[in-house]
Amino acid sequence: MSDMQKIRANTELPRRAEEITLQTDDGLTLVGELSLPAHREPAATLVTFHPLPTQGGFMDSHILRKAAWRLPAMADIAVLRFNTRGTSSPRGTSEGTFGDGITERFDVEAAMRFAEQRGLPHIWQLGWSFGTELLLKYGLDYPADGTILLSPPLHRTTAPELARWHGAGRRLIAVIPENDDFLRPPEARERFSVVPEAELIVIPDGRHLWIGEKQTREVLTVIVRAMRPSALPLPTEWPTPSE
Repeated sequence: MSDMQKIRANTELPRRAEEITLQTDDGLTLVGELSLPAHREPAATLVTFHPLPTQGGFMDSHILRKAAWRLPAMADIAVLRFNTRGTSSPRGTSEGTFGDGITERFDVEAAMRFAEQRGLPHIWQLGWSFGTELLLKYGLDYPADGTILLSPPLHRTTAPELARWHGAGRRLIAVIPENDDFLRPPEARERFSVVPEAELIVIPDGRHLWIGEKQTREVLTVIVRAMRPSALPLPTEWPTPSE
């Protein structure tokens, strides 16, 4: 029997990591990564959109990085993450400059087009903070099985943009931290009332940045429950790689 290692914050499980570039219709090259199961084809796909780059958000923001490191092995989920325009990470810097959620509509299109052209299966969208604003504005324009919003601030999303999701025929899951810095559960219920079919999931003691392994595991569980429920419960240990 293989020795087991406890899954910790920096545990990277077996996967195939492919450096990719995305081309936007306004002429920019964005850098990213596609993370795939090590030895199988993916059963589902998560296209991710990171937090606000002017406040340190990028493709390596920890929930997105851990999703890419774990979900291909744990749940056969491919994870696409990338830097929006003007954003830097160890992977590199995407061309362009921050567009305050306006010109980023081209970035959303480029990511969704890449996933579709690669033939990736059962595409879901995941936005975190600023990334949720991009999806609420533009995500409905592209085919997807569902959309997951982590810590949606609803700062840039207008009431008509949110109401557009009502009756759209797409699952919309909003994950609300109990102690969020911007949008807490009572206000979230009021704002999302224009989309009565939206699923609001409140995470007790949760915070906007989802710091700590407990909150990370809760978020990843919500994602897998939506996309690949047969993969639950998520393991807490993994076989130690052989030398």
